[in-house]
Amino acid sequence: MEGADLRSVLSCGICMEVYKEPVTLLCGHNFCHSCIKEEFEKQREEYKCPECRKNFRRPVLTRNLTLKSIAEACTYSQQGQIDTGIFCAYCDLPINAVESCLQCGLSMCNTHVRRHNQKVQHTLLPVTMSLEERKCPTHNKILDCFCKTDSSCICASCFVAGDHKGHSVEPLEEAFQKKKEKLRNIQEELTSRREDTEEKLQTLQKSEAECQRKALQPMETILAFFIDIRKDLEDLEKKVIDEIYRQEERQSLLVIKLLQRLEMKNIQLSKKISYIQDLQDMADPAHVLREQESDREDFCHISEREEPDSDREKDDKELQGVNDLDVGPISEKLIALSDIITGISNGVYVQEAMDFSLNVNMAGQNVLVNEDGKTASWSLTPQNYPESPERFHCNQVLSYESVSSGQYYWDLETSDTGDWRIGVCYPSIDRKEHSSIIGNSKKSWCLHQCNNPISLPCDSPKYSRYLVIHDDVYTPLPHTVSCNRIRVSLDYKEGRLSFYELSDPMRHLHTFRATFSEPLHAAFYVWDKVKGKGSWVRIMGSGGQ
Repeated sequence: MEGADLRSVLSCGICMEVYKEPVTLLCGHNFCHSCIKEEFEKQREEYKCPECRKNFRRPVLTRNLTLKSIAEACTYSQQGQIDTGIFCAYCDLPINAVESCLQCGLSMCNTHVRRHNQKVQHTLLPVTMSLEERKCPTHNKILDCFCKTDSSCICASCFVAGDHKGHSVEPLEEAFQKKKEKLRNIQEELTSRREDTEEKLQTLQKSEAECQRKALQPMETILAFFIDIRKDLEDLEKKVIDEIYRQEERQSLLVIKLLQRLEMKNIQLSKKISYIQDLQDMADPAHVLREQESDREDFCHISEREEPDSDREKDDKELQGVNDLDVGPISEKLIALSDIITGISNGVYVQEAMDFSLNVNMAGQNVLVNEDGKTASWSLTPQNYPESPERFHCNQVLSYESVSSGQYYWDLETSDTGDWRIGVCYPSIDRKEHSSIIGNSKKSWCLHQCNNPISLPCDSPKYSRYLVIHDDVYTPLPHTVSCNRIRVSLDYKEGRLSFYELSDPMRHLHTFRATFSEPLHAAFYVWDKVKGKGSWVRIMGSGGQ
């Protein structure tokens, strides 16, 4: 009987597992004691066999010791064993064998293997191996030696008087242990190589990630570069078109003026022609001569009102110039296009990341500067900083570093709550008055996010919106806040200060144009009217880290 079939025969009809403490009902069917007891407790007064449905007034549960022994033997022999189809030679039931005796040529279960080893010390092999493979085909003896000359397993007779006589031979077990040791060494070597390979793989993966991270930085820079170029081209296009419209308007006014003058001339000439024609139509010579004589004064007056040759030439010249545009102003504005192209060719738009740190000696009393010098937070509690001429009386702080040439950018992370201003200012900015806040004087430029309902000089809602401020002039931006990461881009020589949202894609917010006359410090202003909420700005590392 196959192992699987035996298991089905020894299985409880309720739990479908091999019997545990099996009991037999009066009808002859067997069940686990706990299973049938639980089943009868559900049935209460009317008891039925789960198999044949026979009724019992009072069920009698008789323990089946024989079935219990068989079930336990089956369970023990099959725990953790693979069904190989080779059964114990000593068991009456088909119990899977676990080992085979090479000398006896028999396979045994765990129980009989223990009994066998108590009597003799034979060579035991895994049951899955063929016994014939471990015997010499020539002498029908156990292969207990290893011929190193031919790299083959042999029996003692092969070495003494057989084909392997005189060869280098060693005991099979010794050769086996040497081979295992060699395999362990190879495994250790391969494991070491694999570890080296994995380490190199991790290094390459890190390099790939670093490459992608580094590629992101110039990608954002180039994106910002083209945004600036498009902005420059759009501004230039607007200026040139405005100049053409201005000239068109001027030409239109000139044409209207000339039309009015020529219409007046035409009327005067028509009157003159009509008068002369009337004189010519008169038949009485005396009357014609008398009329001419009497009206000589008027006739001469009309003749004198005819324009001289210089005025005619002026009219002709003005008429010729009506359709001509003055290309001079247009050409002057288009020179800016050459500046843009020169800037591209010279690489002036290629910027370097600037890593600022905040100067706590300038921080206002309600500005908390972190130990790393990268974060400025609004604090309801004054920090009790020592007094200093450089210290701001407002909630503001500047960077240690300044920029007086070149092209740089720095990335910032901002709070969702409260108000903040980010920008640049001269070191000579006031420290106490209203003009000390960045944006409120000619010495500072900033982007402002307003989250509090304060009064601002603009005609739209004052909540969660961007404004740009310079010289105390507030200019609202149409953008809605979509990202809490901001890039500040500065081209000192070209006088360009730009702000971008580091969204996907990066979005241009505003560009200031100015002629900078002092070094520029990064400036940060934080404030929150609502108690319990915070406003902060954090300087991110190179590449947005």
